[in-house]
Amino acid sequence: MDLHISEASSLAIIDRQIEDSNRQLSPAEYEIIRRVIYQTADFEYNYLLKFSQDALIKGAAALIACKPIVVDSPAIQVSIVPRLQQTFHNSVYCCATTEGKSATEKTRVSSGLETLAFNHPEGIFIIGQDQTALTTLRELMENKIINPSLAIATAPVFIEQEAKQYLRNSAIPSIYIDSPKGSSMVASAIINSLVNLTWQAHQKDRG
Repeated sequence: MDLHISEASSLAIIDRQIEDSNRQLSPAEYEIIRRVIYQTADFEYNYLLKFSQDALIKGAAALIACKPIVVDSPAIQVSIVPRLQQTFHNSVYCCATTEGKSATEKTRVSSGLETLAFNHPEGIFIIGQDQTALTTLRELMENKIINPSLAIATAPVFIEQEAKQYLRNSAIPSIYIDSPKGSSMVASAIINSLVNLTWQAHQKDRG
């Protein structure tokens, strides 16, 4: 089966399923949500995915400015690097493969995040999987160690929700899941969709 036909058919089904939603979204927000649903087959994300007021504008500007991207999971890095190499060429750094101050397994990701945060305080930060990294991200933002151009938080969290609450109430441009649900797949779908939208607009402006 032709992949493009299959994808178009799937997106058409998604459009029909959520067309009666009362949620007010911009076209770009809608496109990101439908891509997340396409990747996860989970229509709940139509309501769970939240955007700060300027998240997409600030995120697009960061991509165009080639701001570095810090991710918590190798799966996200592998997913987004190919498209970035075809577009804006942002560097992507992974917390899980960055050596930090602590060598213990429990803190490897959060320790790597601290190291990368000091080197790239105004980068795009994407926490899609690791709960300890999400907690560390909140602490870094609260202590003004980093001022992200965009923060994406989709890590599944069952115990503490302070990081997502902080994003909800802060001025930091953010996209997050207002629920314990989430995954690195969701984070990858969000950033890849944002890259595609930004690239299309960027090419149109240049043309």
